[in-house]
Amino acid sequence: MISSSVPDLRIRTRNAMPVREGGDHVLYWMIASRRTRHNFGLERAIAWAKELDRPLVVLEALRCGYRWASDRLHRFVIDGMADNARRFAAAGALYHPYVEPADGAGKGLLGALAARACVVVTDDYPCFFLPRMVASAARQVPVRLEQVDSNGLLPVRAADRVFTTARSFRIFWQRVIGEHLAALPAADPLGGARLRPAAPLPRAIARRWPAASPALLGGDPAALAALPIDHAVPPVPRRGGPQAAGEELARFVSERLPRYLDERDHPDAGAASGLSPYLHFGHLAAHEVFAAIARRERFRRDRLARAGDGERRPSGSREGFWGMSPSAEAFLEQLVTWRELGFNAFALGAAEGDGPRLSWKRDPTDYESLPDWALATLRKHERDRRPRVYSIEALAAAATYDRIWNASQVELLREGRIHNYLRMLWGKKILEWSPTPRQALEVMVELNNRYALDGRDPNSYSGIFWVLGRYDRAWGPEREIFGTVRYMSSENTARKLHLKEYLARYAR
Repeated sequence: MISSSVPDLRIRTRNAMPVREGGDHVLYWMIASRRTRHNFGLERAIAWAKELDRPLVVLEALRCGYRWASDRLHRFVIDGMADNARRFAAAGALYHPYVEPADGAGKGLLGALAARACVVVTDDYPCFFLPRMVASAARQVPVRLEQVDSNGLLPVRAADRVFTTARSFRIFWQRVIGEHLAALPAADPLGGARLRPAAPLPRAIARRWPAASPALLGGDPAALAALPIDHAVPPVPRRGGPQAAGEELARFVSERLPRYLDERDHPDAGAASGLSPYLHFGHLAAHEVFAAIARRERFRRDRLARAGDGERRPSGSREGFWGMSPSAEAFLEQLVTWRELGFNAFALGAAEGDGPRLSWKRDPTDYESLPDWALATLRKHERDRRPRVYSIEALAAAATYDRIWNASQVELLREGRIHNYLRMLWGKKILEWSPTPRQALEVMVELNNRYALDGRDPNSYSGIFWVLGRYDRAWGPEREIFGTVRYMSSENTARKLHLKEYLARYAR
């Protein structure tokens, strides 16, 4: 039996094939946790390589035919490939960064590498096209395929149901988080691994599926322009990759975290973390974020809120559980409760081949997955007269009468993000300006997933569906269009927030 420090709850065996002990190598298929640090999947693959005394081969591939593929998304991922190439070269692992030059050109690469492998390890990410891709691969590879969850502080399958409110989920994770903080991923699993040297890839494989060129990895615009992807969505100024992610994390913890609670909602303050793109693409682990905050706050696990009998108190309170500063606790509410609540919905609500969908009506990307009360009130007001109706083209171009909304859309176009508070308003106005709530959902998904670096993610879907009532409750008074779904207006936002510098930067 393999000796591995990865918790069993984070590992799923996806087929009935055996481990081939006489294979040439252990293959880590890096598809979501695109980093070498705080990565349970890489840690598991290294454990297999040591157990079987075989070299480690790492395949990080990037398709060009996925929906919304663009210069923006490709550049961010490829930045990470360049970082990973340097890290794996220093550790002695064979790393193969493959960027598909044409739709379907990469077909067969995984099979060719798996044909010579002892075992295949990959990442468990429950959103976008990845679950279908892994399920298909599991049916085809001739050896055991293991999928490892490195998504959050909680294993995505720590729960046995889908939670429908933030408070109910918070009560759950406060009860169990201590045991999961006792099983952390290695900060640097490659450090001191002493891997067996790997031979170069067979010539036929390397010729048919060559590694990404130095020009492409180095950021050459011409190399990116040659790929068959959407060139109308340009790269953003910020760089992708684990190195940039670590630098952004260090700046946030030292400069912005102390004022996060008081200033995060004000766009002019610049107190947001800026970490969501790196978390989405797997360039940064939630565990690494937590570790950085814990060091700054001098956190100890024995300080978690406890009842008088020594048991953790599952009160569901947003404050005081961690024994940290109010700003740190406010940020961890976002990192743990709200981020992992989305993963809970996707892991258990739209599971591929893992039994029944637990406590959920439909796939969490479907309109019908909204709570009954929200569906009912939106249906009741579906025919209400809209003061304005904008096409998706007008919205994408930030061509509305609303200066604040236009600014948030321009930020999305330029930076690949929207300020946290304004993203909520952005969605509420799209609901107000769309012919039906269902069409509003389609527009939000399309604009977010096309332009946002952190789109196509359980957390971003949570935010979009929150606009329509998910994880929320009915609010009065009942209004046209919204019914009892929470209402937001640009007028109230302008009164509440500091926006002068933000509007000067982004408003047209």
